Order: sequence, then C-alpha cells, then structure tokens
Amino acid sequence: MVTLFPEIFAPAIGLSILGRAQERGVVRIQLHHLLDALEPGERADDRPFGGGPGMVLRLGPIARTLDAILATAPETERRAVVVTSASGRPFRQRDATRFAQLDRLILICGRYEGIDERLAALYGAEEVSLGPFVLSGGEIAALAYLDAAVRLLAGAINPESLESESHGPEGSVDAPVYTRPVSFRGLEVPEVLLSGDHARIAEWRRGESRRRAAERRSEDEAAPEPDAGRR
Repeated sequence: MVTLFPEIFAPAIGLSILGRAQERGVVRIQLHHLLDALEPGERADDRPFGGGPGMVLRLGPIARTLDAILATAPETERRAVVVTSASGRPFRQRDATRFAQLDRLILICGRYEGIDERLAALYGAEEVSLGPFVLSGGEIAALAYLDAAVRLLAGAINPESLESESHGPEGSVDAPVYTRPVSFRGLEVPEVLLSGDHARIAEWRRGESRRRAAERRSEDEAAPEPDAGRR
C-alpha cells in the first residue's frame, strides 16, 4: 500500500478478517509512506502543467517507492499495480478474484487531482474506481479492494461463507436473511424458512436471489444521470 496517509489503514488492517488473515500468515500487508521517499527539499505534489486547480502527485517519490518494492520481487511473480482513481474503470467482484490470485498487489492511493499520467506507462499501472463519485483520497477505495481480495484467500474465512455470497461469478446476489425473533413490530419471517423443508428453502432462496438481482439491475438502469451544470 503506497499512501500519503498510512495512519488511515492502521486500525482497519489490524482488525476482523484482515487482522486474522495476517495473524494466520495468509497475507502480509505492508504500508509504504510516500513521504519516506522524498529527497531533501522535495515535495510529494506539485502544480499541474497547463494550469488548473489543485495539485498532482509527482512521479519521483512514487517511482522510488515502487523501485524499492520491486527490487527484491521475483521476476516470475504474478503482480498488479493498481491506482485508486475516480476516473478509472469500476471495481467489480471479478477484480477481487483476480487480485486474490496474485503473488503481490501494489495499491497506490491517489490524492488531490490525481497522479502524473506517466505512471501507467512506466509500471503498467491500472486505474480502478470504487464508484461514480469522488473521495478526498484513495485510501478508502484501496482498503475496500484489499478487503474484497483478502477474504477470498484460502484460510481467511470459512469456505462455506464464500459459497453463497452476493456478487458471485454469475452475477447473483444474496437472498434475504432473517433471524430471531420470528415476529418483530408486525413483520414476520417468511413461513418457508420455518418449515424445515430444505428443498423448499433452497428453491425460495434461489428465486429471491434472482428477484433481487433483477431489481438491482432495474435500479441501476433507472438511476438519474448527474446534472452536468451542477458542481
């Protein structure tokens, strides 16, 4: 993880699935503070050529950080360099699956107006977006990519939990889930889930999964386009 703000990650990567995965030796997460790569008198950012508002992350500190990481990496390792960017392609579950199959995933957290475009040509970096919105920085997005990938690694979570997850390889989503009490403020648990008939329950869940997936697609298609005249 290459970032200007490693402090953002410290609590999250030490807890829950990410924390346990590290304790079990399933994954090793390293934070690389971009300020550590600065030379005397150097800044991590600078004004964009051509003018315009904001600042752009400079290539020098990022390149030195990446060079140090890759200097000890085996030539044959499977790896990806990913930049968090609001203008990148949308992150999908298939990306999490691909990342989980890598030997090394390098996440570079964008900031300000972005990162010098030449990073992609130098390191084959790919830009990935968490969604059609803008964040103050890429740390939240990077943490989401990391969590989505790590939980797919063998030993990170119970394998049975992965078998019926939302956003599976065929675009399915989870069926609704319920627990005690059976009745709460006038709302009841569907009778089929209390029947003990596992065949009926499985069929109900498949049907609900398909219904939910269709509803999500309809909602996405009906979502209003942003007003181009509004900022």
